[in-house]
Amino acid sequence: MHTGTLERFNEDEPLFSILIPSWNNLEILKITVGSILKNSVYKHQIVIHVNQGTDGTLEWVKAQGILHTHSEANAGVCYGFNLPSSLATCSYIVLSDDDNYFCPGWDKYLYDEVKQQQGIRWCISGTLIEREVTKNACVIAPYNFGSTHLDFEEQRLLAEFDKIPFPDWQGSNWYPMVLPRQLWCAVGGLSVEFSPGMYSDPDFMMKLWHFGVRTFKGVSKARAYHFMSKTTSRVKRNNGARTFLFKWGLSSSMFLRYQLQIGHSNGTGDNIPAAGKLKDYFKRIWNAIRKPGM
Repeated sequence: MHTGTLERFNEDEPLFSILIPSWNNLEILKITVGSILKNSVYKHQIVIHVNQGTDGTLEWVKAQGILHTHSEANAGVCYGFNLPSSLATCSYIVLSDDDNYFCPGWDKYLYDEVKQQQGIRWCISGTLIEREVTKNACVIAPYNFGSTHLDFEEQRLLAEFDKIPFPDWQGSNWYPMVLPRQLWCAVGGLSVEFSPGMYSDPDFMMKLWHFGVRTFKGVSKARAYHFMSKTTSRVKRNNGARTFLFKWGLSSSMFLRYQLQIGHSNGTGDNIPAAGKLKDYFKRIWNAIRKPGM
């Protein structure tokens, strides 16, 4: 396996290839793209996958001259990231949802961390600001700067986003996320058996883990406001938890908690307790014998 340091980029060339799948979410997508153009320190390549685009998204990306791929039906996030990645030309890929407002300097802080890495076995996330508290310990919440393009308080966000204290964290599993394009190619991108996308994120982290990645870091200063637009509410959800359990032999919760140690302030490890392994063993038995829909 390749272990050398990646070549540093020419400052006249794009630094990151930013991949954004979008499904009929044009007004928020405009904010996302606009924030990249306004608030980035470096030049970047933006590649959008347009799912359907019946709301005018396809015409808009064409008019803006944005590199893109397109599917007439909603292809989900797995194909939605894999397709545009075929057009990526930078050494580093950034995965992003279509409802993130990238705060000033986001890319500088990510790249500062990237420059500390050796080889290609690492994965680094920015830190999201969200308006509601959820089970995700890796986000800054609750800080409400708007839920749609109609009530978005951009100027207040710009005045306050970097004044909220929050530490760096472990267990990169959230977008925006940067990783070497070589690493993305080595593990084959997102696994399409998780289409339209539920649990594709922890599955991707597990593929990186099996490739030898142990640096999964979240950078506090690299911030983005997440509108939480919930496009997943429009799709028929796949049973990603079951797929993950049978594919890897353990539950995603065990992987995230004990190996990725997501949300912790330090380290990753291999310390899944015996009780956790036994619990997952019985989960597999139950899922193997139960009827669909139970």
